[in-house]
Amino acid sequence: MALIQASPPGAIQRLLEPIGRNVRQARLDRHEIAGSLGDLGTFLPLLVGMTAQNGLDFATALFFAGFFNAVTGLTFSIPMAVQPMKAIAAVALTQGLTVPQIVAAGASVSLCILLLGLSGLVDWVNRLIPKSVVRGLQLGLGLSLLIRAFEMARDAPGFFDYDSQATALLAGLLTLALLSSTRLPAALVLLVMGLLLAGLTHPQALAELSWTVWYPTWQPPGWQDFVQAFFPATLPQLPLTLLNSVIAVCALSVDLFPERAASPRKVAVSVGLMNLVGCWFGAMPMCHGAGGLAGQYRFGARTNGSILFLGTVKMLLAVFLGVSLLALCRVFPRSILAVMLGVAGLELALVTRDQTRRSDAFVMLVVASAALGLRHVGVAFLLGLAIAWLARLCKWEAL
Repeated sequence: MALIQASPPGAIQRLLEPIGRNVRQARLDRHEIAGSLGDLGTFLPLLVGMTAQNGLDFATALFFAGFFNAVTGLTFSIPMAVQPMKAIAAVALTQGLTVPQIVAAGASVSLCILLLGLSGLVDWVNRLIPKSVVRGLQLGLGLSLLIRAFEMARDAPGFFDYDSQATALLAGLLTLALLSSTRLPAALVLLVMGLLLAGLTHPQALAELSWTVWYPTWQPPGWQDFVQAFFPATLPQLPLTLLNSVIAVCALSVDLFPERAASPRKVAVSVGLMNLVGCWFGAMPMCHGAGGLAGQYRFGARTNGSILFLGTVKMLLAVFLGVSLLALCRVFPRSILAVMLGVAGLELALVTRDQTRRSDAFVMLVVASAALGLRHVGVAFLLGLAIAWLARLCKWEAL
């Protein structure tokens, strides 16, 4: 018996040990629940948009988003966000991609990221990229989320309507007043406020809710879908996933959770496996994201308990309410979503304030400006990388 106890643990035990440790560290209180809602401002609009315009199955997308949340919560001890792949979503909405093409693009990106993670090359890429370039990408993304939030608030109907600019202004002021509150989490207030407004203005959406048992179905993409999606969707998404979903989110985790920071290799493997599983069932392409982590942190999330809670709720809603929940999501006030999105963008942009050296701030601002002006993360990254290495070579200390 002593010999057995002294023997090294098996592969299964080594796998379960970190999962058990993460479960023990998870906390679930009103702040964790509120923090889990911090990424709804990006998740709901893209989910509803692709469901309505591209034919994405709402229940399938919601279930696998929740499943990936749950797996992420078991894998990481921090509130690691699970977000839609934004470049693929944008191309799908503007160019009318089919569902097989959408999931094929997500799987192609994930395969590349998985190979980088398994080979360890992602760690080399992480060391190669100067921090000022990463901060520039974070600043650009944070500002883009803020701009999008103001656009959503501006486009809300009327001014004194239920879902209006006035509603966005009131929700924004209320959020600012509650951000430091330890008793009344701002995100929970916004969620309740949004559901009340949706029920008052569209009672038929509540009437359409029905209990039906849903289950995933096998619907893999074909080879032609991978080919047709490669240039319009896969190529634009690949640098965004590598830089924001791996490099930038790991840098942000160091800032927010220095003792529990996520490693690039582990995050890359996580992103890769998600869509290589979900693509066979028609799931929406998902990844991790710095904006989502920032938003969930700002609204109160501090442990993986928020992610485990969010994943469980998503899966239960998908299985028992399914497609009938789409009607309620469609009428959720855009003014409330705009405020949630804006808070996430603000939190992400604020982490860049550590670039106090003039040369580092110069590189960061160039990258952020290029990302916003050119609307291409890859070009902005290459430009910033060239300037950052030129600054080191020429010793622009007193720029």
